[in-house]
Amino acid sequence: MYPEKLLAPGETIAFEIKPHFRALIWPATVLIIAVFIGTWAFFLTDNSIIRWIIVGAAAFILIWQVARPFLGWLSTQYVFTSRRIIVRRGLLTKQGRDMPLAKVNNVSFEVGVIGRILNYGTLQIESASDDGDLVINDVPNVEDIQRQVYELHELDDSRRRGSGSAPE
Repeated sequence: MYPEKLLAPGETIAFEIKPHFRALIWPATVLIIAVFIGTWAFFLTDNSIIRWIIVGAAAFILIWQVARPFLGWLSTQYVFTSRRIIVRRGLLTKQGRDMPLAKVNNVSFEVGVIGRILNYGTLQIESASDDGDLVINDVPNVEDIQRQVYELHELDDSRRRGSGSAPE
């Protein structure tokens, strides 16, 4: 949940999403295979040095291929507010990018074959700023999110023009 204290006065969170669970399929597969093979190899040998090597290799694989991607997924959030799009990533070191809705020129999406089956895609937000476009991968329900971002852009545009008021 994005902290409300980091929002500007009058800014509200429209919705928040995390990357699609597809990002966890490979780490879960590696976890199952590493535990199976590691346990099998551990009990296959009687040599304590080889057992320590197996445990060390399994721990390395589990940290690098399971824990790191899971923590990356867990610490990534996409927040869409009444005034901007916020992307935050990172557990130990943070990376962030904010794009004001006022700078949005176009919102499009791309869904591949697997994305159609699992219901995710890539959201591409073209910006009028010098920072370039914002590309968000692994967005669940990407077609709905694209429509909602467009609606947020229209509400923000109306708010800035003073011709209507965005719900606060």
